[in-house]
Amino acid sequence: MKKGHILGLGIIAIAIVIIVSMLGDASTYESFATAKAMKERGEDKAIHVVGQLKKTDSGQVVGIEVNEDKTSFYFMMVDNDGTEQRVFYNEPVPADFHRSEQVVVIGGYKSDELFMADKILMKCPSKYQENEVNTAGM
Repeated sequence: MKKGHILGLGIIAIAIVIIVSMLGDASTYESFATAKAMKERGEDKAIHVVGQLKKTDSGQVVGIEVNEDKTSFYFMMVDNDGTEQRVFYNEPVPADFHRSEQVVVIGGYKSDELFMADKILMKCPSKYQENEVNTAGM
């Protein structure tokens, strides 16, 4: 076998090892109940929880408490299972946070009542969403 082929196979083998090791770090979306159970089992890895901000029937966001220095805040979030949870984020409120359709918090429980978010990902309404298109003659 040529040296070039052996080198190529070695690079492919290293790439496969890296990909397989990264698969173990891949995270799935969990509920707050699953996240709490993972904390109780002693698993301290970051957990992704997807849901929405708590809103009134009229669509107003409720439960946001910004600290006096405006560098951190608390908010209420409802996961896809309907569980409400108070979440703390040690950063300023992101732009358009109130308008987000869906929120993903990445973090974990530091106590039984409080989920600490290390990172927040938001899905905001698109300004490019197509609304009803009225055309003449239809």
